[in-house]
Amino acid sequence: MATEIRVPTLGESVTEATIGKWFKKVGDAIAVDEPLVELETDKVTIEVPASAAGALAEIAAKEGETVEVGALLGTIGAADGATAAAPAAKKEEPKPAAVAQASGAGAAASTAEAAAKTAEVAGEPPIAERRPSEMPASPAASKLLAEKGVSVSQVEGSGKRGQVLKGDVLDIVAKGVPAQQPASEAPKAVARPASPADDASREERVKMTRLRQTIAKRLKDAQNSAAMLTTYNEVDMSAVMELRNRYKELFEKKHGVKLGFMGFFTKAVTHALKEIPAVNAEIDGNDIIYKNFAHVGVAVGTDKGLVVPVVRNADQMSIAEIEKEIGRLGKAARDGALSMADMQGGTFTISNGGVYGSLMSSPILNAPQSGILGMHKIQERPVVVGGQIVIRPMMYLALSYDHRIVDGKEAVTFLVRVKDTLEDPERLVLDL
Repeated sequence: MATEIRVPTLGESVTEATIGKWFKKVGDAIAVDEPLVELETDKVTIEVPASAAGALAEIAAKEGETVEVGALLGTIGAADGATAAAPAAKKEEPKPAAVAQASGAGAAASTAEAAAKTAEVAGEPPIAERRPSEMPASPAASKLLAEKGVSVSQVEGSGKRGQVLKGDVLDIVAKGVPAQQPASEAPKAVARPASPADDASREERVKMTRLRQTIAKRLKDAQNSAAMLTTYNEVDMSAVMELRNRYKELFEKKHGVKLGFMGFFTKAVTHALKEIPAVNAEIDGNDIIYKNFAHVGVAVGTDKGLVVPVVRNADQMSIAEIEKEIGRLGKAARDGALSMADMQGGTFTISNGGVYGSLMSSPILNAPQSGILGMHKIQERPVVVGGQIVIRPMMYLALSYDHRIVDGKEAVTFLVRVKDTLEDPERLVLDL
């Protein structure tokens, strides 16, 4: 009896995924819990394991296709050669145009081309020839568009065939709708000029992963919707480094985790957030939502892009607990094992570009959050202390914030509080 392989529940608000890679070919033997296929969502990449042993009898969704929760991915048959009896290359029914189909093995046709061919089979114009929002908005969305004075062309639909749903309108209203331009002034997409023949033969075109597409979109959305501004300061890391060197062996022996800098920074941030709550808030329409808790996102670089897992209730955790959780999340991120719960609910973000050697940068907000702290490389520099020039390990800090919520005075005060706490870490013990 065949066992179906279906798209698992992907988490809150996530309804579809893209087939990233099949680890098995039809006919390959399969063990229970062995990874079969990789799915890419807009937040994480997950692997679907085999629920039964046998052999892969059929692949129903090819690499590059977009599939919904519960959709059939393939089937597992008996491992005794019964797979040979499976119908070979049966003709498939035309799929909806919203499902971008990748070409068969060896064809190397792009996902967009395959989707266009599917649309032609279904009697629809190719994607490249369709007008934006050709699928009418849902009735609820149409009503809300009229109430909010938003054009359907400003909203990217998440429904079937790009249909704009009520939730899509609510999302863009919450982010802040940019002013509409007259039709004559609307920016036009500019086609990429063809590369010279000598260069074209040495170029490689690779489709962006779903995660990378989402990263690009969200970062640009943050720049377009928020009144983003960055303030800078520098911190003398002498006290933290001395404290860390003095207790790191005892700390690791007692807690089973290394004492790094992120624990200190996270605690310093949570202290500052209590004093300046606007940096821990977000805009929802015409309201400001203040968070009486601190879920701190920690940006982690992986080979597939930047992800931001969340240390939940960091304000209630000790430095040891924070270090353990950051270690767990970092490993899960690098192994592609982050869950949806690990990625959701952040109220503030810390990004450490210093691990890559960055000396100074302006981090981009992780919408809808109103603040992100950028850490940088620790570098010995001459500074003046008590009228004397001394060499100290210094780090530049950068706080990017949403000026719609956070005033300049609040932003500067927040960053100074972080600086003061790190330069005098006993404040963390005394809660000062």
